[in-house]
Amino acid sequence: MHKISVIIPTLNAGASLGGLLTALQAQSVVSEVVIIDSASSDDTLRIAQAYGARIVRIERSDFNHGGTRTKGGEVADGAILVYLTQDALPMGAQAVETLVAPFTGDDQIGATYGRQLAGPGASPFAAHLRAFNYPSQARVKSLEDRTCLGLKAAFLSNSFAAYRRSALETVGWFKEGLMMGEDVHVGARLLLAGYRIAYVAQARVCHAHDYTFVQEFRRYMQIGAFHQAEAWMLRMFGIAEGEGLRYVQSELQYLSRQRQYHLIPLSLVRNALKYIGYRWGRWRV
Repeated sequence: MHKISVIIPTLNAGASLGGLLTALQAQSVVSEVVIIDSASSDDTLRIAQAYGARIVRIERSDFNHGGTRTKGGEVADGAILVYLTQDALPMGAQAVETLVAPFTGDDQIGATYGRQLAGPGASPFAAHLRAFNYPSQARVKSLEDRTCLGLKAAFLSNSFAAYRRSALETVGWFKEGLMMGEDVHVGARLLLAGYRIAYVAQARVCHAHDYTFVQEFRRYMQIGAFHQAEAWMLRMFGIAEGEGLRYVQSELQYLSRQRQYHLIPLSLVRNALKYIGYRWGRWRV
């Protein structure tokens, strides 16, 4: 088994970090935990030190989703690099072991990512988002899948993902300066380099967000700006609007199955705002 490093960017993670590090201590294969902290002002560093994590400190102004994760990977010792967010919680002591299992015996697997489930109390919208993006069926994706999946072929999430270190080195790590989408960006480059991406549905974390209207609008504006700035991804894999339409249809069906009919008008408004935000983000770049 390769040495496995877990890398977690943090900022004022005191409320969740203890639970996450406790869960990681129970994992069967984790060799080290590396914390990349953006000048937290709470007890994040004290908690990390108490659990024996390696700590790398950066200024908040130096944080970006691409370069910061590259920095964490470069200082880590592992041949397999597992990335988590500070608010994700592994489910079961074999979550990481299951996530990294596809690397064994298949040198063409460049990255894997696990299933994210909404926790208790999550809204129907948050629960559906996780169900849509992280189904119960595992699969392995290659460049050829862009014909049927479009940009979704490159999809993975650094909330719970693992990478073969040598594959990241081959494609030049995560792109410096990216404020979002660094995982899909590197996923696309891995596919173009001949690697495959494994979705491991049996490896699970609890992770979900309930966004307000304003937060969702801003998020999709950022996604639109990201797609415009990295337009080569859409040229190589396909536009994103088709996936958005499938998402809207899926959410309406989900709400109907859950008998949450009163939320259907709200769903239509939320998704309209997402689309407006996305188009505005693309136009502004």
